[in-house]
Amino acid sequence: MKLSERQEKIIKIVKEYQPVSGEKVSDLLDVSRATLRSDLSFLTLVGILQATPKIGYTYSGSDLEKFFFFKTFNTKVNEIMMPPLMVNQDTSIRDAITTLFMYDVGSLYVTGEEKLLLGVLSRKDLLRASLNTNIDQTPVAVCMTRVPHIKVCKKDMDILEAASILQDFEVDSLPVVDDENERKVIGKITKTRILNFIIQQARKAELNE
Repeated sequence: MKLSERQEKIIKIVKEYQPVSGEKVSDLLDVSRATLRSDLSFLTLVGILQATPKIGYTYSGSDLEKFFFFKTFNTKVNEIMMPPLMVNQDTSIRDAITTLFMYDVGSLYVTGEEKLLLGVLSRKDLLRASLNTNIDQTPVAVCMTRVPHIKVCKKDMDILEAASILQDFEVDSLPVVDDENERKVIGKITKTRILNFIIQQARKAELNE
């Protein structure tokens, strides 16, 4: 996140003169209090400055790290989710394995009638099944992890919460389900997608410093 030039100047003034009133900041910048109001409110909201009644503004010391954390980890799942890759419950294990490696994904979502979620297939599930069954004739429904033993997330969940579920239950991906029907899959979120997003945001922050 890049602060405006005026916001950077405000921080510098507060560091030098703290505690300092909004009036003094406006005098030093030669702008009106009304003009500064939104900048001071923003810098206070994200924790860079602290406002104390009758005393003035002080520098909190958190700088941009707190804002970066808040902005990044409160990103909603629907902002970074990927399209789900789904197969029908009657799909053979061989075809599912082919699909898995063709699209280079870690899991497939198994659906039935009306494309509603029935289960999840991981690489481990398919590997186990391929060792013990006729993969050309056996449907994926035999080896999938079934609903309700599947962890899901909603589109308005923040990515920190989604990442916690992924870690706590040791799974690589979560189906993102419809708010009104938890068996209707609308997306997919993975450990890799979340990590790549965090790295991307961190690099942007470095470039904007």
